[in-house]
Parts: sequence; structure tokens; C-alpha cells
Amino acid sequence: MLYYLFEFLDNNYDWPLAGLYKYVSFRAGMALVVALIVSILWGNSIIRSLKSLQIGESVRDLGLEGQKEKSGTPTMGGIIIILAILVPCFLFAKLESIYMRLMLLATIWMGMVGAIDDYIKVYKKDKAGLQAKFKIMGQVGLGLMVGGVMFWHSDIVVRVPYQEALIKNYPIEKVIQIQSNDREETLEKYAYVKTGLTNVPFFKDSDFNYRNLMFFLDDNKDTFYWILFIPFIIFIIVAVSNAANLTDGIDGLAAGSSAIIASTLAVIAYLSSNSQFAEYLNILYLPQSQELVIFSASLIGACIGFLWYNSFPAQVFMGDTGSLALGGIIATLAILLRKEFLIPILCGIFFLEILSVTIQVSYFKYTRKKYGTGRRVFLMTPIHHHYQKMGIAEAKIVTRFWIVGILLAILTIITLKVR
Repeated sequence: MLYYLFEFLDNNYDWPLAGLYKYVSFRAGMALVVALIVSILWGNSIIRSLKSLQIGESVRDLGLEGQKEKSGTPTMGGIIIILAILVPCFLFAKLESIYMRLMLLATIWMGMVGAIDDYIKVYKKDKAGLQAKFKIMGQVGLGLMVGGVMFWHSDIVVRVPYQEALIKNYPIEKVIQIQSNDREETLEKYAYVKTGLTNVPFFKDSDFNYRNLMFFLDDNKDTFYWILFIPFIIFIIVAVSNAANLTDGIDGLAAGSSAIIASTLAVIAYLSSNSQFAEYLNILYLPQSQELVIFSASLIGACIGFLWYNSFPAQVFMGDTGSLALGGIIATLAILLRKEFLIPILCGIFFLEILSVTIQVSYFKYTRKKYGTGRRVFLMTPIHHHYQKMGIAEAKIVTRFWIVGILLAILTIITLKVR
């Protein structure tokens, strides 16, 4: 809303400082600050409300140190994160942007799925929460919407050289001419194309196109590559959302890891929405995607602000309201930036958590079938509980996971150039 107010004042009254709204860096900085303020100032009120409504965590006895003390701690604190994302986005973003609308949809949609899950756990006294099939249906629904909009919406395009678009027979939405960086008198021709291009890390000239997997359809592959594209998008969203949910097992781990991931995605969003940086790094330039910088900044502020109350010892838990939303948000953001193949690196902490569970369950079933008694690889999964069982303090585990997350974030940025 403030974006449109500044635009009005700048266009009609030449109001001092109103022109700052044109700069993505200014709006992103303000969004981050406002998200921090909202999460910290409103967080305390929300926690008090959760306590008065007796929305407390029912902790299962897993034999972990300090576990009993957490029983009764307010849950559904993800509401704080969601509000801290939405408020600055509505204040500083272009709400007509399809990129922003998709991100707001992902936030509210997955937040609602998580809230229903938490409601069943708290008020229905059912520790299992929302049935897995309904939870998956919610995640699949988001994947269908994100994949469908990316495939069919005319505003979600990639800019490529015009000659390349002709040679590769890309569907062209728009053609522009811009001044060459090398010679001022020369105009270069570019096309905005509707295609399944995405970046693959570590390989030069590695732009991968989903439509190429439909090579057997010849001229119809641009029409039907959604048959593979949308299911893959669904798989990513389901996997990352559930992985984030598993990561939310000890104080501050999911929120801190998400803040690190969001910071990296903010950098990638800024680079991908700037034609010069994108060309220099040889990554895809995504026209009109700068609003993703604003959203990423809001996400950073919301996660860091939530840590004010969620760091050890936690005053509130995010619950599935927060963890499912964070996973869905991060997956959608990476997909829109066409960096989904970076997720295993960038979201390495999430990946490690869900991998540990998969290994434990698979090995247990295999050994039970072979030897009659199930055996385990880890003392307990997800893997952060394995380290707790080893006697490592919870705060130390979280800090070490954050350090690993920072290293993975740096590696993710490096992959943009090391190709």
C-alpha cells in the first residue's frame, strides 16, 4: 500500500524522498525492518493469546533431556511468522505482480494447512494431527497452483537473445531492443519466452529445459511439457515442506535455518531480476521478478524476529502452522527463481533431516525382514535427536547446524559463478 502511496506522491506532487520506492534495495530493507518489528512487538501479544487459549504443546516422551519442561509451551507460533511476512509485503510490494501473488498464496495456503493440523492436535487431543493424506493433498494443491501458473501465465517468462529464441523455437511473448553494453550505438534484440528453462549448478551453459524431456512430441513439446513439469514441482514442494516440518524439533533450528536459506534466496532473487548481473553470472534473467527480493527480505525479518521468542529455551513453538508454511514458501521461492536444482545444497539441513528418517525407516524394515528384529542406524531420528541422545546440549546442536547451513548457503552462491 505504501508503494502505491509513494508512487502517487512522486508522480503528482514531487514529494521529497517519495522516489525511493523505485529502488528494490530500499523497499527490501524496509520490508526486513518492518518484519522484524512486527514479529518482535506482536509476538509477545500473540504468545499471551495462545497461552490464554491453552494452545500448548503436548510433548511425547522420547527420553530426551529437558523434554518434560517443554510440555505446555504455546504452539501455533507460526502465526507470528506469517503475519510478519504479510504485513511488509502488503506495505512495500507491487501486489499486482504474479510473483508476489504466488508467494502470498503459498504463505497463506500452507499456513492454513499447518493451522488445521495444529488445531486437531491441540483441541481434538489427537497427537497424530491432520491425516497424512489430507496434509499431502494440501501440499499437492499448492504444487498444482504454482506449476500451473508458471506454465500458463503470460507474465512468467525468461529473457533470452532473440536469435536463440528463433533457433530453439521458443514461444515468444514479447520482443524488446536494448542498448548494447559494449557499444553504445548498437541495439541488441531480446525475446521474452514462455518455456521451461531452469539453471543447473556447476555446469557451464547448463540451462536445462523441461520441454526437452518431451522430445518424442516434436512440435508439441511446448504444449505438453507440463505433464512432467507440474508433477516435479509438486514433488519439490511436498518434499521441502515435510523436510522443514521434520527440522522443527528443537528450539530455533527451523527458524534459524530458514533465515539463512531466505538470505541466500534474497541474493539470488536480486541477481536474477537484474539483467546485468544475470548476464555476467550467466544465469537466467527473470523480468519483473524483483518483487521476490521484497518477499525474501520479509521472510528473513520474520524468521529472525521469531527467534527472539523461539531460541533456547523457547517461549513458543512455531508448530506445523510455521514449519509447513516455511517449507512451502522456500520451495515455491526457489522454483519461481528457477533454482530448484540448488535445493539439495541450499536446504542441506532440511535434506539431512528427512534423509536420516528415510534411512532409519528403510534400514529398520529391511533388517526386520531379514533378521526378524529391526535395527537402527541412528540413535533416534530426525538426526538432531540423534545428537541429543549422544548428550550434546540442544543449543550447541542448533548453533552447529546453523554453521553448516551458512557454509551451504555460501556454497550455493558460489555455484552461480563456478560453472
